[in-house]
Amino acid sequence: MRAATTVEAAALGSWSRQADFVVEAEKLGLDVCWVAEAWGSDAPSALGFYAARTERMLLGSGVMQVGTRTPVALAQTAITLSNLSGGRFLLGLGPSGPQVMEGLHGVPFARPLARVRETVEILRQVVAGGKIAYSGSEFGIPLPGGEAVPMRLSMRAEHPVPVYLAALSPAMLRLTGQVADGWLGTSFVPEGAGEAYFAPLDEGLAAAGRDRAGIDVCQGAEVAFAPDEEALAAMVADRKKELAFSLGGMGSASTNFYNRAYSRQGWAEVAAEVRRRWQAGDREGATGLVTDEMVLATTLIGTEEMVRRRLRVWCDAGVDTVRLYPAGDTLDDRLDTLGRAIELVHETRADATGG
Repeated sequence: MRAATTVEAAALGSWSRQADFVVEAEKLGLDVCWVAEAWGSDAPSALGFYAARTERMLLGSGVMQVGTRTPVALAQTAITLSNLSGGRFLLGLGPSGPQVMEGLHGVPFARPLARVRETVEILRQVVAGGKIAYSGSEFGIPLPGGEAVPMRLSMRAEHPVPVYLAALSPAMLRLTGQVADGWLGTSFVPEGAGEAYFAPLDEGLAAAGRDRAGIDVCQGAEVAFAPDEEALAAMVADRKKELAFSLGGMGSASTNFYNRAYSRQGWAEVAAEVRRRWQAGDREGATGLVTDEMVLATTLIGTEEMVRRRLRVWCDAGVDTVRLYPAGDTLDDRLDTLGRAIELVHETRADATGG
């Protein structure tokens, strides 16, 4: 099992402090650093900067939204970052949702499954280095009816470019199993992940003639270490509002993939009521419905022994890479939390492999 984290380049109060965090994380033994985009800073600019500041760990876009750039532009970015970093780049893509796509970018959140599938197919074609010609339901290259003929990029991919897809819905999970090298997941409950996540993922893998060994299962969770029960109770209480926001405030009024994911993992009634109250403006009431069990099931919060046991559960469930979101009020606090968590992840890996 590998240790990863996700950063947003403009976080921690300054660009330089976040860069310092990334550099120090590599020294602590971090295996993969993902850079988020969402509605903040763009990922590729930061990834190029971090590639110049690091030497060993993998760097990934976690994630760039399909639809905000053309498939060939995504491929150009991916090849450039891969070549610049000496093959350390992982291309993380996701369909996002209607709020970000339509509310921020002004592009329709339409037919996301077809868009993602065709984008990956075009990406593979570009990375292969030949002339680019594609005819699909969403994309046509060259533009149909125009004067252009197929072209190829003037640069070549010097290394493989692994493609990871961010997926929560069963349909997107099946597609991930069919076409991707890795799955970027969240809202993960190992006890409920079999039917909610792995069943459709495995269907996609089987359709492509692959099995679970052919894909990197990368799941994320907040990690925090509590010195005692009182501190743990406070941590869980703080996390409840964030979880209520995911269930009630993420996405549009009619589309919330996080809420659906929790619903499929055993909390359908609670998730529905949290969303209803949040949408009605009752944020306190929505937060009050989130249980301790929901927080502890989907995070790595607890005493060191609790986190160690939970990581073993994640490993046994089929997680290959743990994306850690370290808690802490300062840069040093976050690095301390991350360092302790990385040690536990690598310890779990050694126990699982017998080495």
